[in-house]
Amino acid sequence: MTKEQEIMEFLHEKVFDPVLNSKEASGKLKSGVNLTIARLNKLTAEKMVQYYWSAVSGTDRSIGFAKSMKDENFMRFEEVLEEFREKFTDKWIRS
Repeated sequence: MTKEQEIMEFLHEKVFDPVLNSKEASGKLKSGVNLTIARLNKLTAEKMVQYYWSAVSGTDRSIGFAKSMKDENFMRFEEVLEEFREKFTDKWIRS
């Protein structure tokens, strides 16, 4: 498994799939998740990690999207921050 696949597997399990598999998630939220997945799929593992941290630190787009996820009671990047930070370290990226 590549590093990119490992990151995406983690994010699918923790953040993306609960939204995509939900009957209650809004179409707008599902669309946003699919757009995020499409963006991440174009990146290297290092850039994926940078994207994650940019989203958590708060771009205009990510702040609104995180609020929508929270409003609809789904896990956000922020809720899996500790696990992400421990798993996808600089040392891991370079290995």
